[in-house]
Amino acid sequence: MAKKTAYMGMLTALAFVFSYIESLLPIHLGVPGIKLGLANLVVMVALYTMSIKAAFTLSIVRIILTAFTFGNLSAVIYSFAGGMLSLAIMILAKKLDFFSVTGVSVLGGVFHNLGQIIAAVFVAETVSLLYYLPVLILSGTVAGVFIGIISSILIRYLKSYVNERWD
Repeated sequence: MAKKTAYMGMLTALAFVFSYIESLLPIHLGVPGIKLGLANLVVMVALYTMSIKAAFTLSIVRIILTAFTFGNLSAVIYSFAGGMLSLAIMILAKKLDFFSVTGVSVLGGVFHNLGQIIAAVFVAETVSLLYYLPVLILSGTVAGVFIGIISSILIRYLKSYVNERWD
C-alpha cells in the first residue's frame, strides 16, 4: 500500500509540474487555450498502470492544484469540464479494447477541447464559440498523437516495473 501511495504522490507531483511547465510555453495559434496536454501524459500512465479510480483522483487533484496555483475560478471550470469529459471518454475507449494507447490519447485530447468549448459556450452564453471547434479538434488530435506515443512507451516500461515491485 505504501508503494502505491508513493507512486500516486509521484504522479500527482509530476502532473502538477508538467502543468506548470506547460503554462510557461507560449503556443500562439490564433485560438486561446491550445496546449500540448503534458499533464494528460501522467493521467494516461495512471489509467494504464494503476486504476480508473487512481486516474480520476489524479485528474481532480491536478485540476484543483493547477487552477488555484496558476489560474483562477474560470480555469477550474474549463479544466474540470475538459478534464472530466476527456477522462470519461478515455476510460470508455480503453475498456472497449479497440483503441491503442495513442488512439485513447487522441480521443482524450479531442474531448478535452470539446468539454472546454462547451463550458465556454455556457459561460459566455454564445454558440459562436463553436467556430473554434475545428481548430480545437485538430490541435487535440495532434497533441493526442504526441502524448499517446510518449505514453505508450512509458506505460510499457512502467507496467513491468510496477508489477515487479507491487506483487
